[in-house]
Amino acid sequence: MMIKKSTLSQIPSGVWVLGFVSLLMDISSEMVHSLLPLFMVTTLGASALSVGLIEGLAESTALIVKVFSGTLSDYLGRRKGLALFGYTLGALTKPLFAIAPTLGIVLTARLLDRVGKGVRGAPRDALVADITPVAVRGAAFGLRQSLDTVGAFLGPLIATGLMLLWVNDFRAVFWVAVIPGLMAVVLLLFGVREPERHQAGLRSNPIKKENLRRLGASYWWVVGIGAVFTLARFSEAFLVLRAQQGGIPVALVPLVMVAMNLIYAASAYPFGKLSDRMSHTRMLVLGLAVLIAADLVLASNDHWSVVLAGVALWGIHMGITQGLLATMVADTAPADLRGTAYGFFNLMSGIAMLLASGVAGLLWDQLGASFTFYAGAVFCVAALAVLAVRPGGFKRLRAG
Repeated sequence: MMIKKSTLSQIPSGVWVLGFVSLLMDISSEMVHSLLPLFMVTTLGASALSVGLIEGLAESTALIVKVFSGTLSDYLGRRKGLALFGYTLGALTKPLFAIAPTLGIVLTARLLDRVGKGVRGAPRDALVADITPVAVRGAAFGLRQSLDTVGAFLGPLIATGLMLLWVNDFRAVFWVAVIPGLMAVVLLLFGVREPERHQAGLRSNPIKKENLRRLGASYWWVVGIGAVFTLARFSEAFLVLRAQQGGIPVALVPLVMVAMNLIYAASAYPFGKLSDRMSHTRMLVLGLAVLIAADLVLASNDHWSVVLAGVALWGIHMGITQGLLATMVADTAPADLRGTAYGFFNLMSGIAMLLASGVAGLLWDQLGASFTFYAGAVFCVAALAVLAVRPGGFKRLRAG
């Protein structure tokens, strides 16, 4: 990955630390999540619909909770304390997966884990925006996302090695996942300082009518676009299930997520840096085009080589769009309302995630995997249509 030192030198050390905190927590989370769909199906006897609903509820819970944590961080003028609480909760839920005897306990653990993610997400993103110069904001979000995603491919890689070593002992792997989660909490506690301006007393209620009016048309358009993108991209649990259909041994299935996140990590920083210079609209269109290609490839065949190609395209799509959408929120929201802005953005994305994952699971059970991915491609085309008719309120962004 080619990185210019002049750009990296402008990115504050706090962004790097937050990136490594995310890396460690993602190792912990992905050691669990890369195995969880298989654990639910093979050990607990769950259906694809159950997997889709649990994943959708969990991910949407994380996104919805961000509304409240983001708003609270604006009200208090503090970000770090909420982020620390969220990372701590995420670390402490991992043992629940190891002892879970039923789907109900898995759902409880998944929801608590994602509440932690939701609590930390908006304050952390707002903190990145607070401490980063505007000229390199896209690069900073891309760097944090890239480091986060390094953890997202190391987690499944470690899980695969331990599954091979311990002969498919899911629960033992889940116990090991506790360790990097606790390391993330310690690094955040001692490694990040908030800007002074966020330590000066209470502010007015961020969700008062007059404050919400300051989130203008450009911001709400970004919120709508984020929701449509989430609707077009359902839970990654279905990538794992697609790999299993192709006959890949259970212990090796997490390597599918390793491949996706390796490509995601490699592409997030370059595309984030590119977003500081290139039209945001064109990058969104490119991201959707890549996701359409991924869906069509995954729908065509379940051979391991075809699944790997589709997963690689999925990772490129994530690298193009995820840091970009975070940057677009920062660009269109007032500085003192950034936590709230990320919160509402993720509320709408959370509702879309719940709908998308539920529909994907239902289609999978009733019509098969191919139809599920074809449906994803159709949602992508709908998202492209929405981009084609963007209103004038989008002008504050880098127009295409």
